[in-house]
Parts: sequence; C-alpha cells; structure tokens
Amino acid sequence: MSTPSAPSTRSTATEASPTPRESARLRTVLLVIVTAYLMVGVDSTVVNVALPDIQQDLDFSPTGLSWVLNAYTLTFGGLLLLGGRVGDIAGRRRTLTVGVLLFAGSSLLGGLATESAWLLAARALQGVGAALTAPSTLALITTNFPEGPRRNHALGIYSSMGGIGASLGLALGGMLTSWASWRWALLINVPIGIAVAAALPRFVTETPRHAGRFDAAGAFTGTAGMTSLVYAFIRVSEDGWSDTQAQLGFSAAAALLAGFTLIESRAGQPILPLRLFASRDRAGGYAGVLLLPAGMFGAFYFLTLISQQVLAYSPLRAGFAFLPMTLAMFTTVRFVPRLLARLGAKPLLLTGTTLLIAAAAWLWRLEPGDGYLAGLFGPLLLLGLGVGLSFMPLNATILAGIEPREAGAASGLLQTLQWLGGTLGLAILVTVFGTATRHATGSPAEILTEGAARAFGVAALIALAALLVSAFVITGRRQAT
Repeated sequence: MSTPSAPSTRSTATEASPTPRESARLRTVLLVIVTAYLMVGVDSTVVNVALPDIQQDLDFSPTGLSWVLNAYTLTFGGLLLLGGRVGDIAGRRRTLTVGVLLFAGSSLLGGLATESAWLLAARALQGVGAALTAPSTLALITTNFPEGPRRNHALGIYSSMGGIGASLGLALGGMLTSWASWRWALLINVPIGIAVAAALPRFVTETPRHAGRFDAAGAFTGTAGMTSLVYAFIRVSEDGWSDTQAQLGFSAAAALLAGFTLIESRAGQPILPLRLFASRDRAGGYAGVLLLPAGMFGAFYFLTLISQQVLAYSPLRAGFAFLPMTLAMFTTVRFVPRLLARLGAKPLLLTGTTLLIAAAAWLWRLEPGDGYLAGLFGPLLLLGLGVGLSFMPLNATILAGIEPREAGAASGLLQTLQWLGGTLGLAILVTVFGTATRHATGSPAEILTEGAARAFGVAALIALAALLVSAFVITGRRQAT
C-alpha cells in the first residue's frame, strides 16, 4: 500500500460523478455525522466561560478547576482507541448511537450536579460517550465517501467542526451562562443528542462488522497511564515538583505507558496497530495532531480567564470575544480542500503552524493594561487562520490509503492523539502557570496575566515543534506502508 501526502484521485469510484439521488443521500449522511461530531467539539469548551460561575457554585480551587475540562478530555482521549475498535466489531452506526445517547444522558447528570465530585464524574462519563461517538463519525466518512474530491470535501467540513465547535462552544456557553445558568451549557446536549440518535438509523447505513475481540489490557494501561501523567502535572501546578503524589504519578505513568507499548506490540488485535506508523507521512501527521492541540487548548482556557477576570467581561461578552477566531476558521476551511488539491498538504501545514506560533508569541507579550484590540483580537485572528489551514491537511495525510478494515483504528488513533494532546497540553500549561504565580506578588489581574503569558510562551514552543515536524518529517511524497 502507498500513502500520498494528499488523497489520491486515481480510483474509478473517486472519478465517477454521483447521481443526484446519491449526492442528496451523502449530504444527509454528512449532516447527521457532522452534527454528532459538532456536539462533541462544542462540549470541549462550552463550559470554559462558565468556569468562574462553576468555581463559585461548587467550590473548586483555581488549579483544580481545570479538571472540569480534564475529566472530560482525559476519558475521551484515553478511550478513543477502544471506541474505534468497538465500532469496527459492533458496527459503527450502532456504536455511534450508543455513544450519542450516553453523551446526552451524562450531560443531563452534569447539569443537575450539586457537588464538585458529582460534576467531575458526569464530565468523565461524557468523555466515555464522546469516545464512542468520535471515531465512528470519522470512520463513517472514510467508508461512505470514496478517496478523492468527495472525501476531501467531506473531510474539509468535518475537520473544521472540531475547531469551529470548540470556538462556537465558547460563544454558546457565554450566552447560556448569562441568560440562564452554567447548567444549561450541559443540558443543551440532551435534545440535540436525542435528535441525532433518532436520525442515525433512518439516514445512515450500518457498516459491516469485523470479527475480533477487544484489547482490554491495552485500553486499561493506556488510559491509566495518561490519567497518571495528567494528574502528576496538576499536582505539580498546585504543590511544586517536590510533591510526593506528583512523583508517584510520573512513575506510575512511565510504567503504565511502557506496559501499554509492550502489550500493543504483542497483541493479536491491538487497539493501536503499530503498523499505522510505518508511513513517514502518516507518523508525522499523528505527531502534528498531538502537538497542535497541546498549545491551542490551553490558549482557550487562559484567554477565557483573562477576558473575565482581567478585562471584566461578562460570560456572554467573553464568549463573543472569540468570534474573530471562529469566523477566520470558518472562512479558511472553505478554501482548504481546493488549496490541498492544488498545493498538497505540506505548504498548508507550514503556513498554518507558522501562524499559530505567531499567535502564541503575541500572547506571550501580553500585559495587564492591554485591552481587547491591542492584546487579544490579533492573536485570536491568527489562531483561527492557523487552525483552519492545519487540521484538514493533517487529517487527509493520515487517512490517505487507509483500508476500510483499519478505518476505525486509524481514526481512533487520530482523535486520541488530538484530544490527549489538548489534555496533556493544558496540564503542562497549568503547571507553568501555577509555578509562575505560586509566589508572585501584585494585583490578581497582574498575577493572572503574568502566569498566562508564561504559559503562552510554552505554547509557542509546542507550536514550533509542530512546525519542525511539518518541515522535516512530512515529505509530501508517497511513502510505502
């Protein structure tokens, strides 16, 4: 098998023009799939602008508050590989339906929470539902749309939904928190989830099942290892590097992740087939989807706090402050499929990651006296352009040449790395923030801005690593797999 840097258009199925009826069916399938994935993307940030209200109502510590995000993204990212394997064996439409219903039910539980532990448990359960949902959505696109222009178009829309959903979640969370309560940032998922679950059996055909068994040992060691790693970084942010629990967390993470690698290398049906890394371009793409969210997700978190606690914005105004990023992203992704076909993935990746470095470096220079136009508008615009240019080419590079029987594993790994990158990146940036502000003096606004600026500096270094991967690992040539 050979893997091009951008999807090939060599097959007859790719070149044939679909009938009007087939085109209408594919549009409906894409709408249902994208709605399910958008719900997952929105929920990664919809509670961000509600964090100050949640902190006050449920008595979270400032660093412990990040677990409202981590509880979701950690179980989501840790179980994505297993979720992709479940879809391969049980059927992707069935798995997607179960995941959407679990997601809606846990959102209801979270919206009714009266204690911090209750909310964190519901957010973790949401992550389980999302882990069943996301791999099936991407795998259904891979199996329903033949490689070439139609898949490029579908991937362009789908890829934009992660970033657009995340930024839309900020605006939606601001509106719901201001007009009603932070609880509605979770409860809004219930009617949407029910509608999607009802539409799936009507419009989306079930995929063939593939015989196999679940890699429970791999799922356990991988999820537990990442949980230990993120927990250790959170402990460092609260109590420093000498904290005993942090040191135990790092040790447990190293042992569990080493065990995960050993298990996957020997398993007959691993949740992470190591052969997916045989292509240099695909391996570089996977590195990219790990690194880019690692800097991005933390930016959302700190910019939300700055807009409300430094600029004194209401939740509604804070949500709308992110609109320049949303609009830039939405505008950019409309042109990316055509640019990808003309230029290939590498030039788009180099341009996109350069813009993300520029955005993080700009925020690194943030001062407490900077207003919205001087301090935030420009970086948000650059973030939107950079994300819009980067993610769809990465997805196309990774999924090019994937056989249908491995679509679930490949898409599950893609999204695992994407969401775990965001989770781990947030934990690292919160650690940098906590270390910088633990003994800082000055007003609360000055301390918050100084700590966030240090975190943005680290985010710029992470984006620089993604640029180096795009420049020196992804070749743009066909690679044997």
